[in-house]
Amino acid sequence: MLGVLSALPLISGANLCCCLWLITGGVVAAYVLQQNQSMPIAPADGALVGLFAGLIGAVVYLVLSLPMAYLMAPFERRLFDWLESIGNLPADVRAYATSPGAIGLRTVASFVLILFLGAIFSTLGGLLGAVIFGRNKKTIEKTEN
Repeated sequence: MLGVLSALPLISGANLCCCLWLITGGVVAAYVLQQNQSMPIAPADGALVGLFAGLIGAVVYLVLSLPMAYLMAPFERRLFDWLESIGNLPADVRAYATSPGAIGLRTVASFVLILFLGAIFSTLGGLLGAVIFGRNKKTIEKTEN
């Protein structure tokens, strides 16, 4: 989920809001883990499943963002054409920014950033999810007894 949402061009902007998709991915991973357990999960379990969600999400992001980058390349070229018509954008800058090598480099740099931030914020999201959903499981078990 977090890899797909982080790779989509406009929707990925929500990650600018406190890494929303990364934290949500960790919370969802903890929720799914809790649904498969009869006892409340430990915060360490939530953090671990959140970490795995962040790492897997980064790989999914890489796989999806490469084709997206090449699909968005014509729009980027138009944007650079527009910027060039407004001001003094050197031709070398425009040629490099729209080249396939630069697109690949930006994608790999984004992957490394998502991998690093995903490991941190998805782990925190998994920890948060374990606390929230583990508490709910304890409450449900107390009311059943």
